[in-house]
Amino acid sequence: MILPGKVRIFSLFIFSHYAVKFCFGGDVITASEHIQDPGSIISSGGLYRLGFFSPNGSTNRYVGIWHNKIPVFNVFWVANREKPVPDSSGVMTISDNGNVVIMNGKKEVLWSSNVSTSGANAKAQLLDTGNLILQKQSSNDTEPVWESFNTMSDTFMAKMKLSTNTKTKEKQVLTSWKSPSDPSIGSFSISLEPLDIPEVFLWNGTTLYWRSGPWNGKVFIGIPEMESVYLDGFTLVDDKEGYVYLTYNFAEVSYLSFFFVRSNGELLQPFWDEKYKHWRIDWSTRDSACDVYGKCGPFGFCDAKKSPICSCLRGFEPKKVEEWSTGNWSSGCIQSSLLQCDRIKNGSTKAGKIDGFVKLENVKVPNYAIWSSTLEDKCREQCLSNCSCAAYAYDAGVGCMYWTGHLIDIRKFSYAGTTLYVRVAHTELEGKRDLRAIIATAVVVATVVFSIGIFFAWKKSKERGGKDGGHVLEASSENMLGGSLSKVNLQELVLYKLDDLAAATSNFSDANKLGEGGFGAVYRGRLLNGKEIAVKRLSRASGQGLQEFINEMVVISKVQHRNLVRLLGCCAEQEEKLLVYEFMPNKGLDAFLFDPLKREQLDWRRRFNIIDGICRGLLYLHRDSRLRIIHRDLKTSNILLDEELNPRISDFGTARIFGGNEDQADTLRVVGTYGYMAPEYAMEGRFSEKSDVFSFGVVLLEIVSGRQNNTFNEEDQSLSLLGLAWKYWEENNVVALVDPKISVGRLEVDIMRCIKVGLLCTQELANDRPTISTVISMINNEIVGLPRPNKPAFTERQTTTDTGSSRQSQKKYSVNRLTVTALEGR
Repeated sequence: MILPGKVRIFSLFIFSHYAVKFCFGGDVITASEHIQDPGSIISSGGLYRLGFFSPNGSTNRYVGIWHNKIPVFNVFWVANREKPVPDSSGVMTISDNGNVVIMNGKKEVLWSSNVSTSGANAKAQLLDTGNLILQKQSSNDTEPVWESFNTMSDTFMAKMKLSTNTKTKEKQVLTSWKSPSDPSIGSFSISLEPLDIPEVFLWNGTTLYWRSGPWNGKVFIGIPEMESVYLDGFTLVDDKEGYVYLTYNFAEVSYLSFFFVRSNGELLQPFWDEKYKHWRIDWSTRDSACDVYGKCGPFGFCDAKKSPICSCLRGFEPKKVEEWSTGNWSSGCIQSSLLQCDRIKNGSTKAGKIDGFVKLENVKVPNYAIWSSTLEDKCREQCLSNCSCAAYAYDAGVGCMYWTGHLIDIRKFSYAGTTLYVRVAHTELEGKRDLRAIIATAVVVATVVFSIGIFFAWKKSKERGGKDGGHVLEASSENMLGGSLSKVNLQELVLYKLDDLAAATSNFSDANKLGEGGFGAVYRGRLLNGKEIAVKRLSRASGQGLQEFINEMVVISKVQHRNLVRLLGCCAEQEEKLLVYEFMPNKGLDAFLFDPLKREQLDWRRRFNIIDGICRGLLYLHRDSRLRIIHRDLKTSNILLDEELNPRISDFGTARIFGGNEDQADTLRVVGTYGYMAPEYAMEGRFSEKSDVFSFGVVLLEIVSGRQNNTFNEEDQSLSLLGLAWKYWEENNVVALVDPKISVGRLEVDIMRCIKVGLLCTQELANDRPTISTVISMINNEIVGLPRPNKPAFTERQTTTDTGSSRQSQKKYSVNRLTVTALEGR
């Protein structure tokens, strides 16, 4: 599961998360050699330490085990999780009955290893594996009677055994902390489920939250990252006496890595990067929404690269259409046509043709696979002969697998995975194939005819507008999108009625207003089906809005990415022009970043996740989408945050689509926001990918510093934020730029690297700036030895802030203190 070349995020915990007090000692605890808070013992090789600690934000004292020689990522094991010592009076020792115990200042036992043993010659020793073992000295040997590896906390370490007794149902499980400041047992747990084919399950209480997919002897086939790295040493053992357990070990002893379940239910794998001396995250269950168990319900199919992510398997249809329309897919799908067995059961005189199978490649197979000894070439035949069989698959390590009942938790992978064959009625493979072709042809013909009709209607409308002085955008009940909008390809957008949007927003009341900018206001709304939306309403007083309105519809309707806000539809009626977006509950990044209270929620992990997400969205716009798009107004207020504070780039009113051979373009109409605009764009109207990179660099420095470039306030009133960053860079004091709300500590190298990337992005000459793909490699440490940045543009304070402008032929610009798209959030 180790992917050294694929670093997803930087370490989530660092040494500062634990207020640990040190006291050096040996590696054993005896009745006479106890640990008194703040004492500790260290394993013989110096790798691990056991002692008292307080989690960040707590004054309670616990006994735990953590890395000794490198920064602390997390405390691997906690003894007294449910009964902390309230003060520093705690003692860990060997009791009279030979158990390891933790007592408070009143000599009350708060925790015990609780095994039956004799107290004579008992000792507890911390090994270089991180395991604490309790040993009883017999006449000829030392016998281990208890070990911490058998009472897991939230961490699965090398040589541990995640086990289940199939006879007694007793399990060794990982259990999350209740919160980062409370080690008591939380909501999430991880267990090995033998089933017919063993899998690892992650539970939220008693509800299944994530699963690994079946074990095939080398890997869990529901984790594609394991495909190329099965030599990590994972082993699943059945001792034939009831115990089945999973364990692993690394061939390279010095390699430090483990699996850790966070209090929010995320299972991740950090590893120590010896070269750069910090922790990195190699793998996590939070790759996409499709990782949540059963996201799309029974017979649903999840593909994180599509929007919406859920669809029904071929031959199936939504069970509750009204729920699917609101993004609730839990009800799943039902079969569209009766299978052969069902037709016979219903008394059909003709059973008809036999069923067939739809082939799904690179997928995570459904839950509850049933193993069969049938050979691969007989797997299909076996499934067809069993009326209960809904699907089958074959894996060389497992053999033939088939499923009965509901198929749940199927998702698409980009690579690896398994080929699944889903049983469908023959009509889904034959008759309906021809029907689909007929329908497709009919749709094409109808579209062509409709387009021709709309074109002539538009032409006539335009002529009428020229004669009567009317607006080109003249809507009627028969054609909501009249005039210029009829030329726009809006096949994937919903056309909303003005009355419905007015009702959803309480007639565009100020109470529902989320923000306002040069384009107009944005309102929060709720449709009749309960779906929350954000409605952007073009200001009638704005002379700039029509072009941007059409532009935004064209651009966003053709691009879909997890880091771009999703446009749901539009409305053009009674001189109103409105865009309907998905609602982002956390509004814009600026609402968090520049708020003294909310910014405390943005620790470095979240900030880096936002930085990386903005990069991914820009990379999609610049290189990966079917259109090549330059945003032209990237700023913190145009970065919206979803429920989990993931970033989404919004506001494409000023965006430009580039042709295949275009690298840059000129404009006589400069629109955007000063403070974020690249110098070549603000002064000369030239824009390119590198002008977006400049804007990103400003946003990056704002995220790190917590200061806004346009409202910057420092003692040196002549310096902008870029100027201050450069001043600190020249003085070799860049850490002074960092937001005090960020706990720097061991993260300093990563944070300083991001500041340097910000300076590289804001260099005055466009050719000196990196591309966004290079930026991603830079911030993720995939490029060693970054170049020295040149002095950024606009290091002196500008006399204007937010503005849009029109560039004249002399390449000067006028100030009207307005942005076309400056919204505060949705």
